[in-house]
Amino acid sequence: MKKIAILATNGFEESELTSPKEAIENEGWQADIVSLKPGSIKSWKDGNWGESFNVTLTVEEGLAKNYNALVLPGGVMNPDNLRTNEKALQFIRDFFKQGKPVAAICHGPWSLINANVVEGRTMTSYPSIRKDLENAGVNWVDKEVVVDEALVTSRNPNDLPAFNSKLIEEIKEGKHEHQHA
Repeated sequence: MKKIAILATNGFEESELTSPKEAIENEGWQADIVSLKPGSIKSWKDGNWGESFNVTLTVEEGLAKNYNALVLPGGVMNPDNLRTNEKALQFIRDFFKQGKPVAAICHGPWSLINANVVEGRTMTSYPSIRKDLENAGVNWVDKEVVVDEALVTSRNPNDLPAFNSKLIEEIKEGKHEHQHA
């Protein structure tokens, strides 16, 4: 059975975790929520705190080698906290080093900038972080979903159907020799 890690912490955009998780589970695969601390994490929904979700493993316990792919939901607080945590960044880098699919939506790519895995890639994101991505060497485009060698990116929750479809497609394809850190 395929196992997919969803890396998130407090303040993630609720639909950007629940929708990909549901798509993964509809394939009969396992979706684990990996976070900075054990317990639960609280989502952000419609401008307020949303539901809490149980953490499966912490970044210290979760090893990229045990997973087939990584999903990075957005929200503003979530990636802003992840991108300053070295263990989270190492977890992200390991997926790239192992050639595995990585999917990031909305503000999720912020963490990828700090993990130093985006230079030379074509990506999209929430418009407000376009400059951050371009400054990190990304060819930024405004499309609902962009796939660049197993790196899947989308702009916002409206793009979730296309994002989930490409995420599933990339996981089915498996490892990509051109995916790189």
